[in-house]
Amino acid sequence: MKKKIQLFAALFLTIGATCTVAHAQSNDAPKAEFGIKGGANFSNMYTEDVDDNNVLTSFNAGLFVMLPITDFLAIQPEFLYSRKGSELTYDNVIANGTAKFKLNYLEVPILLKANLTPNFNIHAGPYFAYLIDAQTTNETEGGTFDFEDNFDNDDFNKFDAGVAVGFGFDFESIGIGARYNYGLTTVGKERSFGATDYTFPDGKNSNISVYVALKL
Repeated sequence: MKKKIQLFAALFLTIGATCTVAHAQSNDAPKAEFGIKGGANFSNMYTEDVDDNNVLTSFNAGLFVMLPITDFLAIQPEFLYSRKGSELTYDNVIANGTAKFKLNYLEVPILLKANLTPNFNIHAGPYFAYLIDAQTTNETEGGTFDFEDNFDNDDFNKFDAGVAVGFGFDFESIGIGARYNYGLTTVGKERSFGATDYTFPDGKNSNISVYVALKL
């Protein structure tokens, strides 16, 4: 997995360096744009063998800057607050309700954006995230087993990294789009219980986000 991350990082840096040179050589490059953005997250966690289909619906919000290289290409860094995790709905003889596992991140995607038409783009690049905190909540019918627990983020890997790909529609002052984040870092840390080593949660972040962006 480390080799995959290193290969992807090297490829992105090569593209970025090439684009920077092209930008420096162009006197007519479009101007930078700044803005705010936000939207909905649909997240879960996956393992190497099994996908977790328990989707948590949450949100993302933050800032972006678009740095044009040409009319066709741009680099777009973003600084986001993004909630990820998973959700489990259960119904058994004891109770029925919903348990949610929430992970709150400060997330920085660095995207290479290609404008295929004046109003349509595709984008891709790495993202890096820092875990602020984590919590679980449980809501049952009647409230008998309701609770909310906050975790020390030392119980989990503080840093997450992965790959983001998406598409968007840009207009004069507003943009809309969708993106998929594929995490490459396990959420939980490895622990020991007696002679047994285990990781909980033994999964990586998987997140679809939809967003609205406003240019300032």
